Amino acid sequence: MRAVVIYLLGINILTFLVFGIDKRKARKGKWRIPEATLIGMSVAGGSIGALLGMHLFRHKTQKRKFTLGIPAILLAQAFLAYFFFLR
Repeated sequence: MRAVVIYLLGINILTFLVFGIDKRKARKGKWRIPEATLIGMSVAGGSIGALLGMHLFRHKTQKRKFTLGIPAILLAQAFLAYFFFLR
């Protein structure tokens, strides 16, 4: 269980940072991180970091794929966590 908590903490911090890096690159007109990578990191457990990054950096907040998709991923992950760990 401890390893799961450490993994989730790490992936969420990393996802948050990647959203910030992508926003910075967008402002400077540089090469961007693919949307599939951002969503993939959310699916891999970083959905809380993605939500925080979206709102703090004001990044991807106009794209439905993110405004609806990331919360849906978080809800699915919460359901799975309840089903496997808390039930």
